[in-house]
Amino acid sequence: MNIDVDVVVVGGGPVGTTALALCGRAGLTAIAFEKDAELWPTARAVHFDGETMRTLQGLGVATRFQEVTIPMRDVAIVNEAGEVLVHAPTDRIGEQGWNDHISFHQPDIEYLLREVVAQTPGIELRCGVKVTDVADADGGVVVTTVDGDGTVGTTRARWAIVADGARSEIRHALGIESDKYGEDMQWLVVDGRLVDAPGYEPDMIQFGRHTRPALWLRLPGDRVRMEFMLMPDDDPAEIVTPAAVERISRGALPADKFTPDRQAIYTFRGRIAQKWRQGNIFLAGDAAHQAPPLFGQGLCAGIRDVANLVWKLDLVARGVADPSLLDTYESERKPHATFWVETAANQAVIIQTTDPNVAHGRDEYIRANPGASAVPEPPALGPGLHTGEDSGGGRLGPQPILADGTRLDDMVGAHFLVAADHSVYDGLSGPLRRALDEDPDTVTLLDPAKISWLLETIGSRAAVLRPDHYILGVAETAAELERLLLLIPSLSTTVDLAAESR
Repeated sequence: MNIDVDVVVVGGGPVGTTALALCGRAGLTAIAFEKDAELWPTARAVHFDGETMRTLQGLGVATRFQEVTIPMRDVAIVNEAGEVLVHAPTDRIGEQGWNDHISFHQPDIEYLLREVVAQTPGIELRCGVKVTDVADADGGVVVTTVDGDGTVGTTRARWAIVADGARSEIRHALGIESDKYGEDMQWLVVDGRLVDAPGYEPDMIQFGRHTRPALWLRLPGDRVRMEFMLMPDDDPAEIVTPAAVERISRGALPADKFTPDRQAIYTFRGRIAQKWRQGNIFLAGDAAHQAPPLFGQGLCAGIRDVANLVWKLDLVARGVADPSLLDTYESERKPHATFWVETAANQAVIIQTTDPNVAHGRDEYIRANPGASAVPEPPALGPGLHTGEDSGGGRLGPQPILADGTRLDDMVGAHFLVAADHSVYDGLSGPLRRALDEDPDTVTLLDPAKISWLLETIGSRAAVLRPDHYILGVAETAAELERLLLLIPSLSTTVDLAAESR
């Protein structure tokens, strides 16, 4: 069918806006529709990790994001008696070239993302426009919208990315069910400004109080967040009053020194959509998965979704890759997201217990095994375009910061990276080396000053990284590297090269 744009994005929150910006960077035309006419004024997400910052770096505005975020210095787990069971420093530059844990005020982040969109040709964010239907069609999708004046519109696109949140109307309309993880629990979230009061010293605390589990987060400037589990005898109207907040925060948020921006009761839940793709329609962000916020991976997971998907859409749109490449979106991302949902749901069980005997046993276990409650290592991707974890593929690759302060991604861009020791690269066939030199979708780096730390960290003499920074695979010999390079779609479709390699 005739198309208006390559991609329609449903939802203009941080995941949808990032998807839109990534489409623009890739050269795809795209429109995002957001039902709210104005930017949402209060925070929802407050944390992302180094991988998320690395994705934002790729949009060329990392310095601007640094100005409105703060590194999280430390995290702690504290029990009912006030004993610090775990205290871990987190203020360090990690393997992604950024701090591993970063806090922010969400409207600041969304404002900057919308600036990126406004400055990028070929893409557009339309606010105050509600998507009423997304229908898969032969060769694309048909998206029906209605604006504030009641005007109905139709947009035809090759693909749709549905990032319209946890209550996704489009997911429900498509009939996609979700699997449940853990128990749903109601919590009160309180965001605001704390002035002339110390709060708590660590930047993040999980309070394992059996009388009322709680969370504490320090945000940029004088902003803080606390979250409190609701108990059976709570009065929903009373629990949100300043006096109640002061009481349940145990004085950390005094009524005369804390000015709330938001006080809302919401539900901690773990969900994974059973399907992430229906034809040319892809679910992303909270529309695909929701996790209790114990590890702050909700927004991170959504950004990973679109970072995984958009470069694949680009390759297919340009005819470089077969459309079957898009099947790897769900197969790779769903197991990865499920790991974080399950892990957060299990941590919620640990923190949310209201049984004093269970809490006592938990405290004893953590004292004896302090590392057991640390943030777990990120998992590898599920099966897809990589060699598999056992062969060195599927895990997130590191980003070196070079001697002059340059981060490697700023040299590589949104391309496949071939990093190799000369002893491996020099053994490649002549046609393969020529193809690499001419391929616009790959960057080859052989300079030890640029890649030695990268290869040492990965533990290999050669490696290929994908545009989303995940490792396609590793190699120790020229023959292994040659087989690996033929997994890159732009090289594997070169018939003469494939014949020569055989």
